[in-house]
Amino acid sequence: MSFPIVVLISGSGSNLQALIDQSLQGQLNINICAVISNKADAYGLERAKNAGIPTHALDHKQFESREAFDTELQQMIDYYQPKLVVLAGFMRILTEGFTKHYDGKMLNIHPSLLPKYKGLNTHQRAIEANEKEHGVSVHFVSSELDAGAVIVQASTDIEASDDADSLAKKVHSLEHIIYPLAVKWFSENKLTFHNGTAILNGSTLPPTGILYNKDIE
Repeated sequence: MSFPIVVLISGSGSNLQALIDQSLQGQLNINICAVISNKADAYGLERAKNAGIPTHALDHKQFESREAFDTELQQMIDYYQPKLVVLAGFMRILTEGFTKHYDGKMLNIHPSLLPKYKGLNTHQRAIEANEKEHGVSVHFVSSELDAGAVIVQASTDIEASDDADSLAKKVHSLEHIIYPLAVKWFSENKLTFHNGTAILNGSTLPPTGILYNKDIE
């Protein structure tokens, strides 16, 4: 039986595509039950439709409050009974009730080496801070923004010639490696969550997770 997941997006869905591709190639034994976006024009919905995956658009602007939107979103997700919810560029700050409902069963990806540069504009901020390296983190979702237990990170050098756009491209390529990897670990019961910490193969991970290299696949 394939492992059931639901993916939430707001934009192009390139990380969604990475999950679809690895699933089709047999590298991931997952069933993407549905893709849900808070934006009806998100290109990721087209990616899902092309792969035969059910899609839903739930416009947050049609709701009176963040709580009302999250309640409807939760009902939509739970209809599919997923074992994991994957945020793939879902640009919404989620309410505490929503995050608690999926505690230990919801992953996010953030374009920085957490805990550095939570929030937006991470690439430019890293350059302006004269960082030598930058990267991406996969983490469990908590009620605090970009603060859940980190699972895995991947890094890249910041070259003198890099600007925010070129750095974003390098980070994107890393995202498409480590996000499917984290989903794979979870689907194979190698990755779990307990008392606010990430546990991989029975070992509690450090606050910054583990650093990706090809040997850990």
